[in-house]
Amino acid sequence: MEILLEEKEDEGRDTEQKELIHQELLEVEKTVNINITSPEDTPFGWTKPVNLSECPSSYQHNSPQEKQLLVIADNFSSQYSHIFPNRKPLFLCPLNECGVKKFVSTSLRSTMLPYSGLYDWDNCASFVADHLVVQALDPPIEPPRRLISPTLLLQTQTGTCFDISGLLCSLLLGAGYDAYCVTGYAVREMCLLDQSREECPLLVGEVQVKVEGTSAEDERQVRRYAVKPPRELRSNFERAQQDLKQQEARAELLRRQQEAQRLQEELERPPPDPLQGQMLHCWVLVLAGKREIRDHFFIDPLTGKSYALGDKSFLGVEALWNQHNYWVNMQDCCHGCSDMEYNLGDTTMWESVLFTVTEKEEEEEEEEGWSEEPKPFEMPRSWVDTITLSKQDLERRWPGGSRSTQYRKAKLERFAPYLLPDGLVTRLTTYTDLECEEVDVVREWYQNRLDHLEERELQRASSVTVERFSPGCKLKLKTHSYVSLAPGTERRMDFHSKACPDGLLRRAESPGQMEETFDHRDDLLYSRHVFYARSPEGGSEEPGGRPLERVVERFHRDAAKAPREDVAERVFLFAEGSVEVTFHLEDDRIIPVRRSFVKPRVLPDGQRAESWRPGMVTSYQGDPHEDPPKNVYLYEMLTALMEEEEKVALQIKHSETQVREILATREREERNPELRISIYDTARNEKVQRYREDMIRAQEESQKQVKKEIDLLAPFLARLGDPQVLSPQQAERVLEDCLANQRMRMIEQDKILQARYEKETRALQHEQQLYQINQLNMSKEEEERYHAFCSETVFKIGVIKQRQSRHKEITPQKHLALKEKLIRDPRLAPHL
Repeated sequence: MEILLEEKEDEGRDTEQKELIHQELLEVEKTVNINITSPEDTPFGWTKPVNLSECPSSYQHNSPQEKQLLVIADNFSSQYSHIFPNRKPLFLCPLNECGVKKFVSTSLRSTMLPYSGLYDWDNCASFVADHLVVQALDPPIEPPRRLISPTLLLQTQTGTCFDISGLLCSLLLGAGYDAYCVTGYAVREMCLLDQSREECPLLVGEVQVKVEGTSAEDERQVRRYAVKPPRELRSNFERAQQDLKQQEARAELLRRQQEAQRLQEELERPPPDPLQGQMLHCWVLVLAGKREIRDHFFIDPLTGKSYALGDKSFLGVEALWNQHNYWVNMQDCCHGCSDMEYNLGDTTMWESVLFTVTEKEEEEEEEEGWSEEPKPFEMPRSWVDTITLSKQDLERRWPGGSRSTQYRKAKLERFAPYLLPDGLVTRLTTYTDLECEEVDVVREWYQNRLDHLEERELQRASSVTVERFSPGCKLKLKTHSYVSLAPGTERRMDFHSKACPDGLLRRAESPGQMEETFDHRDDLLYSRHVFYARSPEGGSEEPGGRPLERVVERFHRDAAKAPREDVAERVFLFAEGSVEVTFHLEDDRIIPVRRSFVKPRVLPDGQRAESWRPGMVTSYQGDPHEDPPKNVYLYEMLTALMEEEEKVALQIKHSETQVREILATREREERNPELRISIYDTARNEKVQRYREDMIRAQEESQKQVKKEIDLLAPFLARLGDPQVLSPQQAERVLEDCLANQRMRMIEQDKILQARYEKETRALQHEQQLYQINQLNMSKEEEERYHAFCSETVFKIGVIKQRQSRHKEITPQKHLALKEKLIRDPRLAPHL
């Protein structure tokens, strides 16, 4: 009686719980705003129907061993439900795509794909997460009714978390990992693949860490015998008051920051989850021991990320399985998965469906020999067909070749190579607000660009665009920062200095200035700063015609020269008509040597208006006892500086022309982008395709030409004028002529063989007669030569006789074969 009352109470609680869960599901659907498809409408998560005739027999039927396994699983499930009535039913024997019950462990097919990029767990998990589209569980608190095979999952690219975990676990097992599928409970964001509150992975490594600057007293190097600084006459009380005010200001600033952070967290806090701890999820567990894995960890198949076992995203574990067995968790998960143990051999923590024999027990049985105990039931082989993945699917990676993911204040878009005509593979858009309405920065990554463009960053606030290029760019560019591609605007170009003949490293340009930086130059020049004069109002500037006002060049130290003779800086004052030269500083001086030259005036016809005089030079020498330089030396220096000034002006014009050419080239490349295609990529390389088509066409033409050349009737039809249609009389005549021609050729061949036979016979007889006459007078060498000639001639005569006999045998056969071939010829067949 008490048992009946308890059963009625349990039934009442179950009905109330079902009604409560139904209301919570409606609230979740409204809160999360997701559209969950009904399994009755799309039972497998794809739109294409399954053709059962194409499925292997293992998909449609169960083997005797599988049927026995299903009986064991049903028995285990009934015992489990009886002992733990409050726990959810186990996910043991779902239906496959053909509607046949299959044990979950047999749905795993250990497979090693022939791609090196899928050998490690991180790359494999990332590919599976990118290649498939997740279908939410309906309802989210119940396991799916069907578990499709990994082969069909790769075809449809759509499945539940259970389907995706099975595929990932199969690939990890094939790669040598100790992997298991885990069913349990997780947070709502993980079950629904909601990453809108997570940081973008591309931005995690770019978080700028603010380091407080050290004071001057901390940076000051304390020397043992340094001069003591003068005593600071300052009140200690005022200093203490000032320190107190600074501490209060820092405390107030810290309090405001904490308050702003708290308000921001409250603003970003997700709404409460009515199904907290009840939403089912399936993920992968990797145990340590194989493939040099030191610690256990979880893998979320929907994102491909790894988590520690104690991560708060995982709330509990119901069971786990691999290709050998199925284990039910017997541990308490009230506080999450942090305190769980994964010693699957401990029956107090894990209860297995099939009896497992440990390695120690196997060794003991081998030592004892024969045992009366029956062997435990072994897991049948997987019913899943071989998992295959084409190279095209591996390259396209995402369904349709692209995917967009929303993160916190960011949106990440990824594309397959060669999918877009401009070579774009990744676009990261960051926003300033949580609603992702105000764009802050747009970063784009490219691949296989012919112009070697790798990355472009656009800052919307300042409208500044930064482009980065890989080595090999024909423009020698490394980075290019600009606001507009129009000439004369502010920009900065970084170059690969080793690829530039002049060692150009950087060029910064503004409307009134241009600064160039060099590296590894023979003349030790490392900087050139150009200042332009303002153009007259209303005057138009021609390309490269901006007037120069001042040019400053700086040089590194040349150890082969004395400091007073080694130029450190020279300034060409074009507007003033003078040149200033500063030499490197000597070790025992504090002021370097300087010289200022005034250039002689030049008339329009190129002649100088005045001659050089010593007053045109103003110099400063640090050593008063040193003799001043002679006038001839100063005159030669001024002449050399005037020649250098002309060269510098030409180099500046060349730089301006180079800038305009680079801007025009970049504008043309952006208007019509081109992609690099490897010669080994025969699917995309048009040149290779055209070459292959030309080769096939040439082979077909050569075969046609060979057929034309072998036409037996061509010379006989030519005698009749090559008629398109033959009359019966003409057909008979062509047949007789062709057969007669063959008979004549056979007779000629027989005559040739007979002539060769007679020739060799006469030669042998002649040599024999000579031998009979001169036998007594011949030397030993002549006799050997005679015998060798006779043996060779006899051999030739024997070969000719064999050819004659064979010719007589095959002549009738050839005649009949030719006659049959001519009778079957379409031009003669209607009349013969």
